[in-house]
Parts: sequence; C-alpha cells; structure tokens
Amino acid sequence: MTKTWNGSAGVCFNDRGEVLLIRGFNSTKWAIPSGGIEKGETPEGCCVREMMEETGYPVKILKKLKIKTTVVKGYDVCIHYFLVEVNGSPKPLNDPDQLVEEAAWFSFDELSILDHQYPEDLPFLTSLYDEIEKSSL
Repeated sequence: MTKTWNGSAGVCFNDRGEVLLIRGFNSTKWAIPSGGIEKGETPEGCCVREMMEETGYPVKILKKLKIKTTVVKGYDVCIHYFLVEVNGSPKPLNDPDQLVEEAAWFSFDELSILDHQYPEDLPFLTSLYDEIEKSSL
C-alpha cells in the first residue's frame, strides 16, 4: 500500500508586491508556508490554519492556484496551493510543530538570490509575480 501525505500551502503578497516565506530552525532555506491536512479538515481550512501557525498572519483565501503532486521519501505527496491575503493583524508565531524560526516578506528581486527549500516553486512564484504585476496596472 502506498503511503500518502496531503497538505496545503498559502501564497501571500502584500501591498508592496512582496511574498511571505518561512525559514525553519537551523536552516538557510526559505519556503512557501505549508502543512499537512488534519483529519476532518478541508484543504482551505488547512491553508488558513497553517498560515496562522507558521507566519502569525490571519489570512483569507482568494483563489485556488494549483495542486502539486510529487514523491518525497516514499510518500505520494499532494499539496493544494492557494492565493491568500492578510486578513487582520499579525500575531506572534505559534507553530505547534516547532519547525518555523522566521517568517519574512521578500521582493521579486530578492527571490532569485534566496536559498529555496523547494527550488521547483521558484518558477511558479515568478509567474505569479508577473500575474500580480499585470493585474495591478
């Protein structure tokens, strides 16, 4: 029987066009905030919960972006990506898994020089920047 893992990720831009990323303890690598879907939870509910836990920001979902499927350490992985926006004041980080050390906002130019936990997400983020830029013109 194949082992599976299902999760959600939130892509959040601020009004300056910066994207919100997280970095784990003892790591130089940055990633889109994400986490596993809990029993009885929807992908959307997971996204909102994980964003709060990992970044301290309450968010609301704007739209579903894509579903990424891959294999990691023998697990079939399915991650639902959502475009979200901040919906309230930030709170201190309260990551129950104690995996996230820092959440920070990055400009488009900074993205290309960051060390990425999941390098395959960089072209995806770049295409979203292009979409966001066009929609704000």
